[in-house]
Amino acid sequence: MLKSDTKKKILLLLASGTVLSLTRSPKQYYLVLRQTTKAWQEINRHALYRALSDFHHQKLIDYREHKDGTITITLTKSGEKIAHSFDLDKIKIPKPLRWDKKWRLVIYDIPNKNNKGRDALREKLKELGFYEWQKSAFIYPYPCQKEVEFVIEFFELRPYVNYAELLKPTNEAKLKLHFKLF
Repeated sequence: MLKSDTKKKILLLLASGTVLSLTRSPKQYYLVLRQTTKAWQEINRHALYRALSDFHHQKLIDYREHKDGTITITLTKSGEKIAHSFDLDKIKIPKPLRWDKKWRLVIYDIPNKNNKGRDALREKLKELGFYEWQKSAFIYPYPCQKEVEFVIEFFELRPYVNYAELLKPTNEAKLKLHFKLF
């Protein structure tokens, strides 16, 4: 339903309001608030307004204009359901019935200043079932571009990560063995 990574990010940020309302610890509340505020500031305003208009027409959000000029935006039940489907902890790569004989490669060159993001990306790729082919190269046999794009956006590593599809990688037999594709 949502094709744009910006739209996904906006929907997740709107959902963070629910997280704030459920947070009991003041320290955790301010941590979520700081991260959310920073993320809102990084979104292109034109893309934000366009996405909010689309969300309103799709009945994913409700918004009310107040007399003082402020606007309150809330997620509908449908919006919450879609936002939760982008939850990083719950993301899974669907396995098709038949393998299309293509390999999906994620390679990255992330600077040391982003080492936490690099470590988080590496761990998430392993958690999703990717095989660490080399230190900064992970490979997987099934279609996963949308999921990889979401993870890259989540960790804000877009400039440093590339995705490719391969037909005949070296040591393919070893990869087939690892993924039980014989």
